[in-house]
Amino acid sequence: MQQRPLGRSGLAVSRLALGTMTWGRDTDADDAAAQLKSYLDAGGNLVDTADVYADGDAESVIGSLLGSLVDRDELLIATKAGLRPGSRRRDGSRGHLLRTLDASLRRLGTDHVDLWQVHGYDPDTPLEETLSALDHAVSSGKARYVGVSNFSGWQTARAAAWQAAWPGRAPVVAAQVEYSLLERGVEREVLPACAGMGLGVLPWSPLGRGVLTGKYRNGRPADSRAVSPHFERFVATYLEPRCSSIVEAVAIAAGGLGVSPLEVALAWVRDRPGVTAPILGARTVGQLLGALQVERMTLPEEIVTALDDVSAVPVGYPERDG
Repeated sequence: MQQRPLGRSGLAVSRLALGTMTWGRDTDADDAAAQLKSYLDAGGNLVDTADVYADGDAESVIGSLLGSLVDRDELLIATKAGLRPGSRRRDGSRGHLLRTLDASLRRLGTDHVDLWQVHGYDPDTPLEETLSALDHAVSSGKARYVGVSNFSGWQTARAAAWQAAWPGRAPVVAAQVEYSLLERGVEREVLPACAGMGLGVLPWSPLGRGVLTGKYRNGRPADSRAVSPHFERFVATYLEPRCSSIVEAVAIAAGGLGVSPLEVALAWVRDRPGVTAPILGARTVGQLLGALQVERMTLPEEIVTALDDVSAVPVGYPERDG
């Protein structure tokens, strides 16, 4: 698998990352191990998780695989903090962030993570306080690099600029955001902010929460996330007419190329300007193996243009030039 630098940092990551949101809940430990092995065999090296995924069980599953399945120094671990379990309320206070980092390290069974990300912007905590926790994490050796997740454009730019303004602060090197053919809102301000500040972009849900695979074109399969009590509302957002027309365009392109809709949708976002590595959130090893096939392909320019057109989002003043 090809590797790319994460923003302007010296960290090289595979251009597909492995997500673990379902690990410890809808994906059991055995299937998680099979996923990780398949991903490593394909040349991947970046696993993304969070302290709130399955109430911490996702991190515990990863920790159980370190040493037995993969050596710690062969894997890049990214995790996130800043959401209160249960309520999902954002908490960017220094105390909360550092406590949850220590808890994450215990569950992961390691003394450091390679990328630690603030899971969301907390309007009730001064940003300087939130960022001071990132500085402490790096200076103490508990995190190698730091980033943000689900920040708006101005929040991303402010965080990156603050960290760059004074020698010794830990630079923000990555932004994790939802980005797919069904969700291109980040192109208005977040992606330009990342490009201007030198941040690598890690798209989550690059397959539109699974909808871009085409599995929902004729209903909701009984084993899909759309009928899962944990993810039903998560998927339903994209089961509407505009999204359906984009899915059909992806399916037509896939048919013409002789590949799956999944590969078309994933290749599109993987190769967008500024993107470092889309995060694959497979529930089963079979789904992951299908997604990993995308490494063999690059979309023809005419198909990229057609998909750009059918999925375009309105852009007006002041984002649009002229």
